[in-house]
Amino acid sequence: MPVLQTDKAGFLLDGRPFRLLSGGLHYFRVHPEQWADRLRKARLMGLNAVETYVPWNLHQPRPDTFRMDGGLDLPRFLELAAAEGLHVLLRPGPYICAEWEGGGIPSWLLAEPDIRLRSRDPRFLAAVDDYLDRLLTPLRPYLASRGGPVIAVQVENEYGAYGDDTAYLEHIADSLRRCGVDVPLFTCDQPTDLERGALPGVLATANFGSRSAHHLAALRAARPEGPLMTTEFWIGWFDRWGAHHVVRDADRAAEELDELLATGASVNFYMFHGGTNFGFTNGANDKGTYRPTVTSYDYDSPLDEAGDPTAKFTAFREVIAKYAPVPSEPVPAPGPKLSLPAVALTESAALLPHAAVLAPTAVESRRPLTMEELEQDFGFVLYETALPVRGPALLEIEHVRDRAQVFVDGQPVGVLEREQHEHALTFTVPRAGSVLTVLVENQGRVNYGQGIHDRKGLPGKVLLDGVELAGWTNRPLPLPGPEGIPFAPTTATPVGPAFHRGSFEVTETADTFLHLEGWTKGNAWLNGFPLGRYWSRGPQRSLYVPAPVLRPGRNELVVLELHGAHRARTVTFRGTPDLGPTEE
Repeated sequence: MPVLQTDKAGFLLDGRPFRLLSGGLHYFRVHPEQWADRLRKARLMGLNAVETYVPWNLHQPRPDTFRMDGGLDLPRFLELAAAEGLHVLLRPGPYICAEWEGGGIPSWLLAEPDIRLRSRDPRFLAAVDDYLDRLLTPLRPYLASRGGPVIAVQVENEYGAYGDDTAYLEHIADSLRRCGVDVPLFTCDQPTDLERGALPGVLATANFGSRSAHHLAALRAARPEGPLMTTEFWIGWFDRWGAHHVVRDADRAAEELDELLATGASVNFYMFHGGTNFGFTNGANDKGTYRPTVTSYDYDSPLDEAGDPTAKFTAFREVIAKYAPVPSEPVPAPGPKLSLPAVALTESAALLPHAAVLAPTAVESRRPLTMEELEQDFGFVLYETALPVRGPALLEIEHVRDRAQVFVDGQPVGVLEREQHEHALTFTVPRAGSVLTVLVENQGRVNYGQGIHDRKGLPGKVLLDGVELAGWTNRPLPLPGPEGIPFAPTTATPVGPAFHRGSFEVTETADTFLHLEGWTKGNAWLNGFPLGRYWSRGPQRSLYVPAPVLRPGRNELVVLELHGAHRARTVTFRGTPDLGPTEE
């Protein structure tokens, strides 16, 4: 692959003027069997590069464990990009934001109660250096300097919105260089943060979604020489639970792109293809109120969640053709979709009585332990303690992170939500010694701002009638899949959270969307694959099912419903998604 260089005017590729036309495509949000399809469509839109973040928390789930296989096989993704003739912009973090759980920073760092993330805290820097060495050592052959597709690597991510410690950024850049990165480095920041996030001697780029000429002028004022580039050209946006589905007019976005390219600048669309926050991987924002992100990361992109071209694909392709060659191949047609009649979930298993089966090891402690203290990343924690009194009682929980379902002797007595700033509820204790059970869901660690120090579970005191409750059993329930659950035919709807299972047959596989009308809140797994969270709160009302998850013949669906199941306990698979209304 040719080597990228910069001069006073712009980019050079093997000594010739070059414009980057790139699009965001996160391998970890796309089923690996669909990577090649998405990359081919990037080339067909006229792109010459793709950009991807790297989620540190998935690649290094524990300090002594590093993964780069399956859906995390980044070398394979890079090889597929190279096979399409695409360059790659690599954004390894350590922080990625991305509306991703914790901004990609592994939760095990938060087991240190006073650690300062994204700083020169020696504990954080030691972990970062170890991560970058583990990640980049096997990626060296994929650098453009060695014939690979990676032509540039990012230093941190929008650091100017978080801090202003240039020495910290210099440490990250030095660590990248020590790990063998000899291609150009770059930073990216929103225009008002450029001075705080830029690094002397490193290419500075800007992130924005409109007023391109104005923002590029600000970038030129900050950096009088060198390439002009937007690393995140926001052509859509993400959704949060309880709001509406955000869309952006394709024609207006194309006009903004035309304005940007007319300046001669390079661009990376955020996103070209958004993908999906499978499992428990979505992030959240907290600017005074906690707001978790939905499962879909469709982002109103040129490729939708199922990888089909949208109106933006055609509109952007036409604009790009004014400035660069575009392949003569036609716009790809939408892929086949599968529709099925209602599927009955005929078996069930209540969660609370089977918690010890799902998680045999419980930890005893004086106070509730956080997920991080329990060495847990995702899912739920089940807390239990004995109540010393009977009669009317006031329960106060200092911090709910993020949603607590409360039970007394197995009967539901209330729900407390961080998003609603709820901390207390009243109920009647039937007897002294009754068991208080609190099931707490991590709805996504905050991925932006100082809120990334977001410890989950019950990180504070729990009071009953003003007296602190002590003597707790803590049971981690990460729920990577529904294995080991003792299902039985459903004769009556279980009380409280329960798993529901059903099967169906298909002759040919294709993408589809799981619709859960009548269900309230929970998660779904198809053939063991974690499709993600659903919630009647919306806006998202369906879950994307990648074709490779299905198999010819019998398929098994498991739904964890945290509240009352659909009366008929049925779901449907349809050929179209429902991401919710576009206006509130």
